[in-house]
Amino acid sequence: MADEQKPAMTPDDMAAAQFQIQKLYAKDVSFELPNAPKVFQEKGQADVKMSLAQRVEDLGENLHEVVLTVTVTATIGEKTAYLAEVAQAGIFLINGFNEQAKHAVMNTMCPGTLFPYARHSISDLVADGGFPPLTLQPVNFEQLYAQRMQELAQQQGSDEAGESGNGEAVAAEFSTDN
Repeated sequence: MADEQKPAMTPDDMAAAQFQIQKLYAKDVSFELPNAPKVFQEKGQADVKMSLAQRVEDLGENLHEVVLTVTVTATIGEKTAYLAEVAQAGIFLINGFNEQAKHAVMNTMCPGTLFPYARHSISDLVADGGFPPLTLQPVNFEQLYAQRMQELAQQQGSDEAGESGNGEAVAAEFSTDN
């Protein structure tokens, strides 16, 4: 029947599947101190918010560029203390997966691979900007993906949930105490 879900990948399918990192790179890096030097005289704890976004581009021959953008905004009162943004990218070989599994790989394994590099860059930018060290907590991309797929299933009906296109399911916003 047309409305039946595709079966999960079998162990044989998984053995034939390939996931390889071809290249990792910082595609864009930005750090802004819009209220310097006055912001260094402000009293109080900074409110730090982190947001994530992702985009995927098909490069052909089972190669995909995945770009994970991590944006951290710190405010003290009404003033922006700093804004740090890193677009960490990678080229990944993803081959032998069915469409559902491929979509999951692009939205979990790829950003999970990229995030530690982006987190390190953000930490360096913040410290180099004159602020106390910022340690971003790890992100569970599998959980984010599952939540996003559940939201899509509720919006579109469960038959269409696995067909959401080009791997833009990872999007989130977090707050941290740092």
